[in-house]
Amino acid sequence: MHKKVLLGSLVVLATFMTSCNTQCSFIPGTEPGNNFLYECQDNDGVRHPIQTTWQTKNCFECSCSDKGIQCCNKVPVPSGYDKINCKKIFYKENCTYSVVERDDPEKTCNVHSWVL
Repeated sequence: MHKKVLLGSLVVLATFMTSCNTQCSFIPGTEPGNNFLYECQDNDGVRHPIQTTWQTKNCFECSCSDKGIQCCNKVPVPSGYDKINCKKIFYKENCTYSVVERDDPEKTCNVHSWVL
């Protein structure tokens, strides 16, 4: 019984920590109180219809609503690994990380936890 309670508590804590580390930003309508009606224009000048999502070149997932644009970092970052013998490598082309041995980058390292 105690193991189930402990395991449940750890799952809740892990979920809480992940959501706290998520990096998000919000871009409101162009004027105070002026909501987007049909589309949003991102920082690159690209227009997106209301209720759509897209991924930016910086690996953020953005969504357009009638209030504005919300963008969040959705790339899980490895955190639980041997940081002395291993290193993380970010692949911008597909927005992923891998963790490899420092002395032999052909070998991957075990990762025990990831955070957003």
